[in-house]
Amino acid sequence: MKLDGKVALVTGCASGIGKATMEEFVRCGAHVIGADIDAEKGAAATREASNGGQPVEFVTVDLSSSDSVRRCAADVIARHPRLDILVNAAGYSVVGAFADNKPDYIDRVLAINLGGTIHLTQALLPAMIAAGKGKIVNVASDAGRVGSSGETAYAASKGGVIAFTKSLAREVARHSINVNCVCPGPTATPMLMSRPEKMLDAFLKAIPFKRFAEPREIADSILFFASPRSDYVTAQVLSVSGGLTFAG
Repeated sequence: MKLDGKVALVTGCASGIGKATMEEFVRCGAHVIGADIDAEKGAAATREASNGGQPVEFVTVDLSSSDSVRRCAADVIARHPRLDILVNAAGYSVVGAFADNKPDYIDRVLAINLGGTIHLTQALLPAMIAAGKGKIVNVASDAGRVGSSGETAYAASKGGVIAFTKSLAREVARHSINVNCVCPGPTATPMLMSRPEKMLDAFLKAIPFKRFAEPREIADSILFFASPRSDYVTAQVLSVSGGLTFAG
């Protein structure tokens, strides 16, 4: 798939799915701006993605802060008046029983996963509307579709992303803007690998393919929604879980 000449912003670019998506977009010819709260790792990831070829930019953003999100969006638009693709790939979660979750944690996971996605999309949407086209790809989670023990607040935030995707798609279809959602299952990212070994073993036993997804495999699905091959696809939620949640 080709993204030649397209300008794309990818959040969560420092690692995992965001990093893999940024790398895939660069290989497909897009001009990519990576965004992350970790300036050091994010800048290193963008340098690595460029690999001496297509330049990749970096911007810092704290998705838990609407002010930071708005500043990031203003910076991107100042650099590139046209934005063709937005990928909201950043995410945050810590495993623990919901009854034991501290209020600060609940507020943070909702702010980053749902609030950050909403605020960044809203801030960048006028540029897409003015252009009369655009692709928005939100990375939710199968936890938002079917639930996940020990991740109730996270699941709620990702369920919100799914609903946001469907509703926004209805609003902006008249502007030829596509809004779709990828829901990864357990994927070999730093966030998953931080989980207790018992949880990881349980996932592996339940996944029909008996392995975790690689970040690049999730990036491939994101690429489809970002490419011209999905021009007539919108408001869709794609589960990429190795069959773990086929009944969900």
